[in-house]
Amino acid sequence: MIDAFNRTGPLMEASSYPAWAQQLIQGCSESKRRVVEHELYQRMRDNTLSAKTMRHYLIGGWPVVEQFALYMAQNLTKTKFARHPGEDMARRWLMRNIRVELNHADYWVHWARAHGVTLEELQAQNVPPELHALSHWCWHTSSADSLIVAIAATNYAIEGATGEWSAVVCSTGVYAAAFPEEDRKRAMKWLKMHAQYDDAHPWEALEIICTLAGTNPSKALQVELRQAVCKSYDYMYLFLESCMRLEKEKEKAATVVRERPARVASEA
Repeated sequence: MIDAFNRTGPLMEASSYPAWAQQLIQGCSESKRRVVEHELYQRMRDNTLSAKTMRHYLIGGWPVVEQFALYMAQNLTKTKFARHPGEDMARRWLMRNIRVELNHADYWVHWARAHGVTLEELQAQNVPPELHALSHWCWHTSSADSLIVAIAATNYAIEGATGEWSAVVCSTGVYAAAFPEEDRKRAMKWLKMHAQYDDAHPWEALEIICTLAGTNPSKALQVELRQAVCKSYDYMYLFLESCMRLEKEKEKAATVVRERPARVASEA
């Protein structure tokens, strides 16, 4: 295959990948930045999110965590042994990592429990419907799109941004210190695993994508990949914005309550 891609440089350096993939990274960087640098994660890092917003975040995020192994399983069904080197790479990688994702669901349950959210509440999903848009998109792309596009949307985009925002939350130790010492390790396991483990994961997904696409994919495929990656980031951003609206409504209500006695006192 003239256009075959075989990585020779370091896994986690953009220069190790074809020019079109470097353009993909650059072209989606602003959409990704809006997620990784979002105010919600800064407040989570500083342990200043309200309990109500944190509950909504954990409950609303559960479907993506719980179903992530299923997204990967659906992509596995699109592969056939020895049909293409990229498919063989994807096949091995997906089989190896599906079990890991199952463990991550357990860790999310522990994290939620540390905030007083039960498994029953995670399953009941009593949150605003817009918090479900991200999981619906992930399910759609995994069930309806090609192997390369679905891996780009989920394992590359979602896991890549998640690894980076998890590192933000863990960066100071303030959030972790808010948990009782006896519960801290279990409560932080999901975040710690993603802040460390997912460093290489999105790069491994990118290597699969480039092996499937080769060094000179069609313009149409490049556009489709960029749209899928940016759509994942955009749905993550909308999820965060929905949670922050709840946070700011609570702050506004608290301000009104504080101001009312002051006005009464001044009028007297």
